[in-house]
Amino acid sequence: MPIYFYSPHNTYGCFSNFSPHGIHLKGKWWPTTEHYFQAQKFAGTSHEEEIRHAKTPKQAANMGRDRGRPLRKDWEKVKDGIMRDAVREKFRAHQDIQTVLLETGDEEIIENAPNDYYWGCGANGSGQNKLGKILMEIRAELRAGQTDETRNDNNPDNQESHPA
Repeated sequence: MPIYFYSPHNTYGCFSNFSPHGIHLKGKWWPTTEHYFQAQKFAGTSHEEEIRHAKTPKQAANMGRDRGRPLRKDWEKVKDGIMRDAVREKFRAHQDIQTVLLETGDEEIIENAPNDYYWGCGANGSGQNKLGKILMEIRAELRAGQTDETRNDNNPDNQESHPA
C-alpha cells in the first residue's frame, strides 16, 4: 500500500522538505532541505545566503520561486541531483528519521502535493513524484549500506558546526 506524505506535521512528515531536520552541505548549516534546495537556484550569489537565513521553509520556498531573482542557467540540469544530495544528507544525518524511512519496507512513497506535478503526484495522481522516487532511492542506498560516507564525513565542506 503506497505511503503518502505532504505536511511536515502529519504521519511521515519527516519526508517533507519542510520538516525541521537541518543539514550540513557546502560547508554551511541549512535549517531544512527546502532552504538548501531553493538557495541552490542562486548558488554563489547573495540570494543563496538570503534564502539560507529565511525564517521558515515556506519563506525559503517563496524566495526561491521569485523569478525576480536570477535563476542559474543550468538549473533544469542540476535540480534533481541537488535534491538527491539534500535528501541523502538529511537521512544520513538524522538517525530517527532514517529509521522511519527504512521501516517503510518496499512500499511506494508518494509526495501528495496537489499543485506539484514534478516533485509530487499532482492533484490527479499523474505527476512524476520525483521526490518520492528520490526517497525510495535513498532508502535502498541506506538499506544496502551504500551511502557516500566518505564524501559526507571527510569533506571539509561538511565540517561546519551547527550554530549555537
